[in-house]
Amino acid sequence: MRLIDLSTTITNSPESTPSFIRTDISYNDHAFGAVQIQSILKVPANLLRNGEGWAIEEFTRFGTHNSTHVDAPWHYNSTIQGQPAQTIDELPLEWFFNDGVVLDMTSKTDGDAMTVADVQAELERIGYALKPLDIVLVRTDCDQFYDQPDYMFRGCGVTAEATRWLFAQGIRVMGIDAWGWDAPLNMQAQQALTRQEKDIFWAAHQVDLPYSQIERLANLKALPHIGFKVACFPLKIKGGSAGPTRAVALLPD
Repeated sequence: MRLIDLSTTITNSPESTPSFIRTDISYNDHAFGAVQIQSILKVPANLLRNGEGWAIEEFTRFGTHNSTHVDAPWHYNSTIQGQPAQTIDELPLEWFFNDGVVLDMTSKTDGDAMTVADVQAELERIGYALKPLDIVLVRTDCDQFYDQPDYMFRGCGVTAEATRWLFAQGIRVMGIDAWGWDAPLNMQAQQALTRQEKDIFWAAHQVDLPYSQIERLANLKALPHIGFKVACFPLKIKGGSAGPTRAVALLPD
């Protein structure tokens, strides 16, 4: 079995990153660990191998959506289909290890819509019929811009109708290698303000359906269209709207 990492690296954000999407990590080395051990447990450095203690890291700022992550229905709305929306710790594990399918949408430019017709045409092209609990991954190749300041403003947008259609096929986990599932936020916002209408901003998120998205995936270009498994178990955060995941594809040799 060959493994392909579909996750982005968690690292310190550039200084210009807005606070609401910023990640800050402090790194403490082995010398610091030796001082801690002597301070807490009274064991001096001369009793440690090479005089070194433990190395540890601490998140000083890290949102649940600030890396490759799985969204829970609670992220979209407080209620889904008239019931309290599920948080990330309430979702069934069975959702997060299943056959994967890659839909190639690399021909689309920023803000283009991925429609039901696009999904159906791509499935016909690759000769595949979706089955319940397949994990559908939308390839845009926007992961190449992950470290760029305009990353969040790149990518096509999956429509609400396409999201509903995927859900109707039994899909409960859908992912994309861009910042978000909908079109870039700035484009959604401009359209919603211009038209002064609901169901434009965050339309695919707020379709009133209990499903999960994986956002900020990477390396989808390394995958075949079908014939692999995806493991994307989210961290079990009590009441969480999302959980970071180490998403991995498993391919037969």
